[in-house]
Amino acid sequence: MNWYLVKLVFQIMNDNGSAQFDEQMRLIQADELPWAIEKARVLGWLEQSADARHAWQFIDVADIRRVEALEDGIQLCTHTVEVENAEDYIQLTKLNAAKAFQLAQQQELVD
Repeated sequence: MNWYLVKLVFQIMNDNGSAQFDEQMRLIQADELPWAIEKARVLGWLEQSADARHAWQFIDVADIRRVEALEDGIQLCTHTVEVENAEDYIQLTKLNAAKAFQLAQQQELVD
């Protein structure tokens, strides 16, 4: 069995009129690439949802990469960002990191 890192893309439809998309990175285990793609598409399709205010529509598998080995600290993906203001980006990153740490601590208390 092989591990694959896949990107699922959903369109979020709501009343605010803006075009919103959710990109999710998921790990899929499969014998070969075609089966991994099929499993990822089924997962995306199953996770579509709708309620009175929102609808999440699965678009497709936007990226797929084989993960050679699951090891501590392995790089699964990378994304380079080009910004106009480095200080603003650094501040936003630190703010998001603090929020993520706080949420992780709260989750540990619940589990």
